[in-house]
Amino acid sequence: MPDEDQHLLVMKGAPERILDRCTSILLNGEIVDMPADSEQRVKFEAAYLELGGMGERVLGFCHSFLDAKEYPKGYAFDNENVNFPLEGLTFVGLMAMIDPPRANVPEAVAKCKSAGIKVIMVTGDHPITAAAIAKNVGIISDGSNTVDDIAKDMGIPVEEVDPSKVNAAVVHGSKLKEMTAEDLDALSQTTRKLCLPERRHSRS
Repeated sequence: MPDEDQHLLVMKGAPERILDRCTSILLNGEIVDMPADSEQRVKFEAAYLELGGMGERVLGFCHSFLDAKEYPKGYAFDNENVNFPLEGLTFVGLMAMIDPPRANVPEAVAKCKSAGIKVIMVTGDHPITAAAIAKNVGIISDGSNTVDDIAKDMGIPVEEVDPSKVNAAVVHGSKLKEMTAEDLDALSQTTRKLCLPERRHSRS
């Protein structure tokens, strides 16, 4: 625990980005080292996949007790020209929130589809969560499979999936930025359902 002269730095954000900033983890009240190949990182990934796969929005949390001599009382913290540590933090945990779509969304999606309108979802959620929500509201309908769905069912890497069997896509914003107009046209033609999780615009 910190003494009364220490500042406590806290951070929340996309779990994978929060974890990248951490070199330790809080376990049973103790701060424990967490190297890149640690069991805790494997457990984190499993928990994140499970929660996101249920359509829940997941946040990661971390903190750090700052050195009282370097960051004394009255220290002028600057969020623009960052003058405090953003790396080497301690991972605290995950929090999942249920933020369900409005009740009329599935009906609206169904009407669009019946009218021949292709529905594309753009979201700030993690691709796992985005795919789960898209399935819940009917954007990705029963019988449609993303490359990840097929890889999971067959127990193979996504690189080995036959593209002709993929009829729904979830494209992360980082990849979307690298795609040309021709790439997008090809994607639109070969997949009936498209979900675009965009990169979050935040420090964490």
